[in-house]
Amino acid sequence: MAAPKPSSELKEQLRAKFLGKTLNEVPTPSVILDLAKVEVNCERMLEATERLGLLWRAHIKSHKTTELTRLQVGDTLTTPVSLIVSTIIEAENILPLLQEYQSHGRSVNVLFSFPLFPSALPRLATFMHTLGPNTLSLMIDHPSQLTTLTTHPLPHPPQIFLKIDTSYGRAGVPPHTPACSALIAAALEAEGRGVCSLLGVYSHAGHSYAAREGVQDVLGYLTDEFRGLAGVAREIVAGAGGEKKKKGLVLSVGATPTATVVQQEGVFSSEASSSSSGGGEVGRLVEELKGEGFALEVHAGVYPTLDMQQLATHARDASLMTADDIAISVLAEVASLYPDRGANGTTEALINAGTLALGREPVTDKGKVPGQDYAGWGFIMPWGLDNPVPGPDFPRVHDGWRVGRISQEHGILTWQGNGDEVPLQYGQRVRVWPNHSCIAGSGFDWYLIVDSRNKGRESEVVDVWPRWRGW
Repeated sequence: MAAPKPSSELKEQLRAKFLGKTLNEVPTPSVILDLAKVEVNCERMLEATERLGLLWRAHIKSHKTTELTRLQVGDTLTTPVSLIVSTIIEAENILPLLQEYQSHGRSVNVLFSFPLFPSALPRLATFMHTLGPNTLSLMIDHPSQLTTLTTHPLPHPPQIFLKIDTSYGRAGVPPHTPACSALIAAALEAEGRGVCSLLGVYSHAGHSYAAREGVQDVLGYLTDEFRGLAGVAREIVAGAGGEKKKKGLVLSVGATPTATVVQQEGVFSSEASSSSSGGGEVGRLVEELKGEGFALEVHAGVYPTLDMQQLATHARDASLMTADDIAISVLAEVASLYPDRGANGTTEALINAGTLALGREPVTDKGKVPGQDYAGWGFIMPWGLDNPVPGPDFPRVHDGWRVGRISQEHGILTWQGNGDEVPLQYGQRVRVWPNHSCIAGSGFDWYLIVDSRNKGRESEVVDVWPRWRGW
C-alpha cells in the first residue's frame, strides 16, 4: 500500500521508552487512555447490540489505532467485523488486522464514510483488491458519485450506503425530497447494471450532541433517525418493484449519543412508553422495521473514550455514564500562576496544553444566556488534586478548574464557582478531560496507556498505542 503504517518495530521502541514509567516521568503534553475505562465502554456497546438484535458498525476515526479497534469489534468473537473510516489511511492501516480476522473466518466490511470523491478510487481499489469482494462499502449522496464508479471501476462491485440527512445538515440528502428520490433511482439503476450493490441507508445524528435532558431526549433523536431512514428504505423497496432481496436493506443509525442510549436497560420496552419521546415509541418502531425485514444497525466512534461533550448529553443515566467513564485525558504541567488575575480576584494558571493539544471545539452551548453553560476548552480531572467533578447538572453546573482560554500552545486555567479555590502549584502536573476526544487525539503520534485497575500503580504506563496520521 502507498501509505506508511505504524510498524511493530515502532511500537516496541515506544514501549521500551515508556513502559513502567509513571505519568510524573513522561513528557508533557501527552495524551493518556485508561485501558480499564476503554474496555468497559467497548464491552457495553457489544453487549447491548447483541442483546437487542442490532448490527454493530464501529467507527475508528476517533482513535486511529489497531489496538482499540480490536476492543471495538471484540477480538475473540466470531461475528462480522464492520468498520467505518473517515480517511483512506485508516483503511490502509487497519488492513493487516482485517486480513487476520479473515484468516479466522470472520467476514469484514469497511465503510468509507466520506461521500465518494474521484481521487479516492485508486487507493480504495488497492484496498479492495487485497481483501476481496464485499469488503468495501462507499457513501453515496449524489448521482455523480455513481457515474464516477462507472468511469473508474473497482476490482469488484462495491456495496453502497445512501447518506440520508435526518436534520444534521452536514452531508446527505433529506428524506422525502426530489433529491432523495433521484438518488434512489440512480442507485437502483447502477445496481441493475452491476456497478454496485445497494447495501442500505445511513444517517449520522451529529445534532444529538445538543441533547441535555437525558435518556428520553436522546431517544427522540434516535426515533427521528429511524423514521427518516424507514421512509427512504420503503421508497427503495417500492422503486425496486418490491424485490424480496431489498427487504434485507440495512438501516444504519447513530452518533455516540443515539448509539449508546441503547445500552440503557429496558430502553425499548413498553414500560418506557409513558414518556412523550420515550423508549416505547422507538421500541415499537424497531420491532415494526424488523418485521418488515430490514436489518437495523447502529454506529458510533467516540464512545470508547468519551469526553466533555458526551458527558453533557446525558445519553445514559448515572449507572452507565459519569465523568469517571471518560477514558481520555491530556497530561500537562502548570508553567505559571497569576494570582488575582481572574474573575472576582481568582487565580489563573498557565498550562502547556493549548489548541494543538486540546482542540478548539466547544461543548454545544444550550444555556438561555450565551456562555452561561460550560464554555471551557477542557476540565481538570481529580488526579493529584481535589478538583470538583462535573455531575448530573453539567453543563449548567461545572464548578472547579477548567481550561478557560486557549491559544496555540497555551492553556489558561480559570476557576469557576463560589467555593475556595483548589490550590495549584508551579510545576504541578494535571490531566485535562478534553471537550472532543477526536480532535484532542489528533495532535499526538501515540497514546500512553494506563490502567486504573492496577491499584497503587494507576499512573503507570502499561502500553503505547501508535496513532495513524495523514489522510
